[in-house]
Amino acid sequence: MMLNLKNKVVIITGAAAGLGRTFALAFAEAEARVAVTDIDLVGAQETVALITGRGGQAQAIAVNVADETSSQAMAQQVIEVWGQIDVLVNNAAIYAGLVRKPFWEIEAAEWDKVLAVNVKGVWLCAKAVFPYMRERGGKIINISSGTFYSGSPGWLHYVTSKGGVIGLTRSMARELGEFGITVNAIAPGFTLTEASRGIIENADQYGVERGAIKRSQQPDDLIGTVLYLASSASDFVTGQTIVVDGGRQFN
Repeated sequence: MMLNLKNKVVIITGAAAGLGRTFALAFAEAEARVAVTDIDLVGAQETVALITGRGGQAQAIAVNVADETSSQAMAQQVIEVWGQIDVLVNNAAIYAGLVRKPFWEIEAAEWDKVLAVNVKGVWLCAKAVFPYMRERGGKIINISSGTFYSGSPGWLHYVTSKGGVIGLTRSMARELGEFGITVNAIAPGFTLTEASRGIIENADQYGVERGAIKRSQQPDDLIGTVLYLASSASDFVTGQTIVVDGGRQFN
């Protein structure tokens, strides 16, 4: 089967909760071996417990994606356990807890923190896994956001960071194609995670009327796309951003 991911080794950043946990469970269900990484090690261990409780293979790794030494140590630990890295899902991002405000009220320190994790972290994690993908090929999947296309107001640092992920994806795809490594991005619409519920009031109905599919977006709605981009079915797809938002916007 082209979507067969059995025994593939997948690193997912930001997998202690939310979309990252959803992705981790989905890859484990597809019989991949999953490195559940997050700055929140306890949450990562909880995700691993869910996976192993269902018979899957997983390990929890603490990582600060914005720190080069930490990112490299993460990749090295995966190699020591499983000897290979086939897929990197760059999902870690600062989103939960952001307070929407005009750009002129955003403090420089908050701007720097968001960009450091959401853009620099994607670059550093890709840089960390490249030596291990260089000879065997691989898949890098970066999680962007539909807010880049809508220009969603009130969180300029977040929207800018997710636009940066798309630019990084395109340029990195050009550089890594010769090594058999594909690089693509997914731009989810507003998805009902715990983080989203904490940011938007009446989250269950937010944006529903704008969609072609008139229901709220669930984390599971992204599973098919991330598994496709991680599989051999997408071997000739690179540098692309797939918007998964139920048709709330077309671009």
